[in-house]
Amino acid sequence: MTHPDGSPIQVLVVDDEPALSDLVSMVLRYEGWNVTTAANGAAAIRQAAAGCPDVVVLDLMLPDMSGLDVLHELHRIRPELPVLLLTAKDSMEDRIAGLAAGGDDYVTKPFSVEEMILRLRALVKRSGRGVVDGSSQLVVGDLVLDEDSHEVTRAGEQIYLTATEFSVLRVLMHNPRRVLTKAQILHHVWEYDFDGRSNVVELYISYLRKKVDADRPPMIHTVRGVGYVIKPQ
Repeated sequence: MTHPDGSPIQVLVVDDEPALSDLVSMVLRYEGWNVTTAANGAAAIRQAAAGCPDVVVLDLMLPDMSGLDVLHELHRIRPELPVLLLTAKDSMEDRIAGLAAGGDDYVTKPFSVEEMILRLRALVKRSGRGVVDGSSQLVVGDLVLDEDSHEVTRAGEQIYLTATEFSVLRVLMHNPRRVLTKAQILHHVWEYDFDGRSNVVELYISYLRKKVDADRPPMIHTVRGVGYVIKPQ
């Protein structure tokens, strides 16, 4: 998704948890969006007033002021600005309060990064600020992944993947020839709290190799001590 003129969508991420802020920023940059961050409400208001974000990801629990107060101030400055709320509170009352205060949508922690991306895309599209990219296909060599249909082919032959295998391959194909660490892949595919899952990336890389590289020149490579990379032969 981009602006109608092809320029990147601008996102302001407001959260005081560095791990979560880094995760959200990384995922959105993988999507091709430009991201700025703020660790408290005052900084968020300053950045929204000085910059031109197309959408805001706002945590309701901030160290200096209520997220709802930040939301009110953002809408005073930019009444049309779409805001996606992040909250650790899952009660109906909290969700209603956020939406009643002007939030356009919400996700609760811990959340699926894929769900967050879909909700942000919907907000930006509804606001008229962005258009869906012309192609939903990622292509690396003879490997093709369609993000809309969730189909994968290599040299025209269909490859059947589980949802998690698809997500791991997708993040690799968004970054062809770029070495990604286990932590980067974990952050993008799984929830941001990934303690105890350090071996899960190795497991899914092995699954993908058996399907993507089976009886073919290998495309998924290990860079020892660093991570994994996908590149055409």
